[in-house]
Amino acid sequence: MSSATPVPSVRTARRLPLAGALRLGRPSDIWFKPALSVVASVAPPGLLLVALGRLDLALYTMAGSLCALYAHNRPYAARARALAGVVLGMLGGLAVALVAASLTGNAVVLVTVGAVLAAVQKALCDATRIGPPGNVVLTFVSSASLFAPQTLGQVPGHLALAAAAGAWAWLVGMAPALIRPHGPERRATAHALDAAAAYAATAAARTGPGAADDGLTGPGTDDGNTGARAAGDGNTGARAAGDGNTGARAAGYAAVQSAWQSLLSTGNRPSDGRRALDRLVVRAEVALAAPAEADPERLRAWARTLRGTGPVPAVDDPRTDASELLGPAAERATPRRTLWGVLAPLTPLAVRTALGCALAGYASLALGIGRPYWALVTAAALYQANLTLTWSRAVQRVVGNLAGVLLFAAVAPVAHLGPLALVLCCLAFSFGAEALISRNYWLGSVCVTPLALLVTEFAGPQRTGALVTERAVDTLVGALVGFVAALAVTNRRAGDRVARCLTAVDRAREAAARALADPQAAPAVLEAARRDLAAALVDLRAAADAASGEWWQRALPQERVVLAEQSGHRTLAATVRRQGLLPTSPGTGTDTDTEDVRP
Repeated sequence: MSSATPVPSVRTARRLPLAGALRLGRPSDIWFKPALSVVASVAPPGLLLVALGRLDLALYTMAGSLCALYAHNRPYAARARALAGVVLGMLGGLAVALVAASLTGNAVVLVTVGAVLAAVQKALCDATRIGPPGNVVLTFVSSASLFAPQTLGQVPGHLALAAAAGAWAWLVGMAPALIRPHGPERRATAHALDAAAAYAATAAARTGPGAADDGLTGPGTDDGNTGARAAGDGNTGARAAGDGNTGARAAGYAAVQSAWQSLLSTGNRPSDGRRALDRLVVRAEVALAAPAEADPERLRAWARTLRGTGPVPAVDDPRTDASELLGPAAERATPRRTLWGVLAPLTPLAVRTALGCALAGYASLALGIGRPYWALVTAAALYQANLTLTWSRAVQRVVGNLAGVLLFAAVAPVAHLGPLALVLCCLAFSFGAEALISRNYWLGSVCVTPLALLVTEFAGPQRTGALVTERAVDTLVGALVGFVAALAVTNRRAGDRVARCLTAVDRAREAAARALADPQAAPAVLEAARRDLAAALVDLRAAADAASGEWWQRALPQERVVLAEQSGHRTLAATVRRQGLLPTSPGTGTDTDTEDVRP
């Protein structure tokens, strides 16, 4: 067993990161896809309305066009369903908003409706894991529509415009399938290989004479990574000296699990190319389980090939007794969670969103600002997985929006040259927002803010000074009130989730250990045990990271988390060797590995 000294369960001091929240990262490897898609989706309806002299209707066409921002990381079979769901969700929120706007002009009632819609959109986007831009675009459209002059008779026509633009956005999102039909799953597999290579390289650099090698290549070794880990943004909490190695391993397993999900969403009848991708994901899993026996450069070479247009690298499956890869089969056999089981843990976030958006809108009304939905949307954009991340997003939102209003003031004279100039400016900022936002949210907000301000001018030119002042005030009000609401609504379920994940890891490890102890265990049993344990460890790390960034809750069982991860990954390594996915390390054997992982 590991000789590492566990970290006691103690409360750590909370720090509010500032500079770290604004640090720029690397751009997404597909940043150009949403950037080009939103331009291709917005341009035809917008230019058509300019030609018809009805740019006042552009708010409704943009509602549908903005759906092209979603699901770019999903295989096309899954993307078709996801984009259809986004379009339907957009239309549903827009319909509620337009009907409410036509029935009442009471601003307090409209803000309340907008806050409830924002909470529903937040919960559904998180539950479905739709990905960026999440609920923010949906909330922006529905909230802005609440304050657009409307009659009941106009609602069907406006919804029809949004639906037509949404159908065009669906076609834009699906169009790349004609050129590279397997691109998304190839990228997901490449990401898993790169993540596994990064961990293998980190583990190799840390392993030397007398050094711990993560406890995965033989008996008597030590994990070397026993520090308590902080929330996802890496700015709070105590960390041990070797945490970078553990963090790379957690990122690797998360990437592998994401790759499996991507591959499984392509259908139940895999082609030869899909089977080749399956084998590469298995290689990534093997590298994570036994990093000392992996070749990082070979993994990276496979990843580079996948990102190109050539054929998928051929990798033989070393298990000669299996007619097909069992990893996908084991994944498909995992029971699906019920809708309530997915939504229940999100209740605190939904309550935060509803309360924060409502209070931000009411505060904006109290200050006499004519567009309270700006404050409402600012609050809706803040709420992340925990309070630490919510604080970081608040900093990013304020900085980006304030810089954005200055940029709007600079380009407003150009936009006022005419309807065509206005549409072209919107297209330029749409592209810039998606090109920059993957580097940091605040940088993308610098373009999102002038875009949102330009949308208000579709019905006619506005006074630039008034728009800039109102947007700046609403940003500050929404960020302040929204964050205070997040402080008021605690999320004690985060700790409960960690406890449930610990129990799941313990059970999965015990099942894997029993399979290892049985010399007659079938390959399918070992594979299912390995996949269940790997998924449980990914969930545990995600839950621990989220809970570590949550405030006002009981101390987390950091000691149990560290020990569960150490023993779980040792068991994974032993299972990999037992399956024949790699040779037994010198000086170790199956008996020793099995002994090391007994429940």
